[in-house]
Amino acid sequence: MNKNKSFFSSSVLRFVLISYFVWQMALILISLISSRIILPRNGYRYSQFTQTAPEYLLSRANFDGYHYLLISQKGYGAYQQAFFPMYPRLIKFLSPFLKNELFAGLVISNVCFLFSLFLFYELICLDYKEDTAKKALIFLMIFPTSFFLGAVYTESLFLFLILGSFYAARRGKWWLAGILGGLASYTRIVGILIFPALIFEWYEKNKFENLKIKIKNFFPLFLIPLGLLYYMNYLRQNYKDPLLFVHVQSYFGANRSNGKIILLYQVFWRYLKMVLTTKIDILYFTVWLELLTALGFIALLILAFRKKMRTSYLVFGSLAFVLPTLSGTFSSLPRYVLVLFPAFIYLGMIKSKLIQFGLWVIFGLLLIISAALFYQGYWIA
Repeated sequence: MNKNKSFFSSSVLRFVLISYFVWQMALILISLISSRIILPRNGYRYSQFTQTAPEYLLSRANFDGYHYLLISQKGYGAYQQAFFPMYPRLIKFLSPFLKNELFAGLVISNVCFLFSLFLFYELICLDYKEDTAKKALIFLMIFPTSFFLGAVYTESLFLFLILGSFYAARRGKWWLAGILGGLASYTRIVGILIFPALIFEWYEKNKFENLKIKIKNFFPLFLIPLGLLYYMNYLRQNYKDPLLFVHVQSYFGANRSNGKIILLYQVFWRYLKMVLTTKIDILYFTVWLELLTALGFIALLILAFRKKMRTSYLVFGSLAFVLPTLSGTFSSLPRYVLVLFPAFIYLGMIKSKLIQFGLWVIFGLLLIISAALFYQGYWIA
């Protein structure tokens, strides 16, 4: 644990900025090369709708990115209520200054990711050595779906908000933790899970305080559900259905359940059948990526528990893993796990150089393949 380092120490700045620059250059290179060797798949590429930017930037708004940009321009259309409002509202706010919704989305995502790296580094260093923090950041940046953190998606904004909320709570800044948590639950449904996690954090930090201080520090946590409740109220007033963001999920494919809860073992059984019956093509790659991600992160969270990682981290990580699977699929799970920061902290704790290097090679190769396919219009997560 190192309490002397700060966001702005020269060594931290240098490490984060260099790593971030290399990561960005790698993604641009993958995009440029993939356009020459992979046949583009029409239907989900943002470049089909506009040519206002270079292809390597347009490709970062494929699939969901198009919906976020459209919501920021015209408001919610059919079935788009699955996308929470925080991110498109930020795009709408910033667009007049940049004269382009795509640029606004990319600025928000990439700036948020850069600040997330600083926050993540600092959060880890509250409990572990700097070497652990550096390795955890590298694992995050070379994870096979890390390219979403630089795309027109909510991943980087959401990561910034949850890390900020946990870091504020660790520092005893409960009002800031509550505000950031509330914004997180206005960004994605998983944000509501910060609430139970920070209740554990509050207990650990306040159990020896007097009742007055306990209540004073607990009250701000009730700001966290307000983001979700505000969006639900909007849906109730405009569409007569406060849970519309759940009920429209089935329209986006992947055989998602829009009401029935599917247990984890049932999802694994479904994927076992898909692995045995799906023909070998791009979909087969995605199915395996989803299945291995599920197995891998279950293992990482169990190992983090055995390492006695902080309870609040494990509560958030476990619940945030399980919640998306209740719809009956691991579809998008390789993207959703990007915010499961306890798993990446554990990866940073790996001491074996051989295991560490092997994972970096595997992650790096899968990142190249996954990013190349996504940029050319193929579904990854």
